[in-house]
Amino acid sequence: MTQLLSGDIGGTKTILRLARVDDANVRSHVSHKAKIETLYEAKFHSGNYPEFVPMVRDFLALASDQAGIVRPKAACFAIAGPIVDNTSQLTNLSWFLRAEFLSGVLNIPSVQLINDFEAVGYGVLGLAPEDIYELRAGVPNSNSPMAVLGAGTGLGQGFLLPSNGEYSVFPSEGGHVDFAPQSELEFQLRNYLIEKHGISRVSEERVVSGQGIISIYQFLRDRQYASESKEIGEIMDMWERSAGQRSELADPAAMISQAATEKTDLLSQKTMEIFIRAYGSEAGNISLKFLPRGGLYIAGGVTAKNLELIKTGDFMQAFTSKGRVSHLLDEVPVRVVLNQHVGLIGATIKATRIYKEAMAADAESAAVETANVEE
Repeated sequence: MTQLLSGDIGGTKTILRLARVDDANVRSHVSHKAKIETLYEAKFHSGNYPEFVPMVRDFLALASDQAGIVRPKAACFAIAGPIVDNTSQLTNLSWFLRAEFLSGVLNIPSVQLINDFEAVGYGVLGLAPEDIYELRAGVPNSNSPMAVLGAGTGLGQGFLLPSNGEYSVFPSEGGHVDFAPQSELEFQLRNYLIEKHGISRVSEERVVSGQGIISIYQFLRDRQYASESKEIGEIMDMWERSAGQRSELADPAAMISQAATEKTDLLSQKTMEIFIRAYGSEAGNISLKFLPRGGLYIAGGVTAKNLELIKTGDFMQAFTSKGRVSHLLDEVPVRVVLNQHVGLIGATIKATRIYKEAMAADAESAAVETANVEE
């Protein structure tokens, strides 16, 4: 049995997992089908550590108390930020991560860093039926691409292509495409954001994200679409005065979506109506680009928290409203990811691939060495 280390690293919290997998199982199955057993898992507040390595060492010490000797052979860490040459400068932390350094200092032979939404792409391969809510069954085709989309802090996107019995996963920066207004009110929203932020264009994630919910609300409030409730007004005032530094104790987006779900605030209801329709429209856009008959998976923290609003119908109506090419989306299965640990699941699956590749490289090296000796 081989131990693997995986992690989902964020500016607020980091979750680390120690797992084990049977070598024979890895060799004889595609990586996402290999049976992976979790040995230990723990969550840390990222801001409590000046660097990543001390956190990992603390985790490994805790894991050894539970699982005995801890010697991971491979590790994969999913990071909310860009990865360049297996290095990453985290956006919301002072950490600079370099896989080669981590491998040496932690004594882990193979370490790889991946983008958090690439991890989500791997993660959907390991989801159980109860981890998914099916918005539309479609006509699944295992030989077709899959796509992932998710609103959270930003708007993550990615796609998967079938290859030799497995899926290859590719991250994307599709969340930064231009926002496409679908109504006069949305054109006004676009112009409002351009004026408010002094920018020349509005990206999709400025509207379809947690921050996007707040921006839509501000637009409607400032245009006096409806009166603002005292409770949400106080939270918005605190949030705006803190320059948008979000607090788990006072999250305007969460309050707005809750009020919309409960139908207690007209301003919030209209906010979420615009948000859900824009989200559904972008889901349809990514589906037109990849025709993911293997499944479109809608992930992200904002998604799961607003499942009831997504289920009402506006999301799918916007998804399918693509004019003369709407019929191309008829067979695309649309699934909402309920498991908020999908990124960690994906990092663990990727760790098995890293180990599998390392085993193959070792076997090839040994074969070459044997051949040289025989000559």
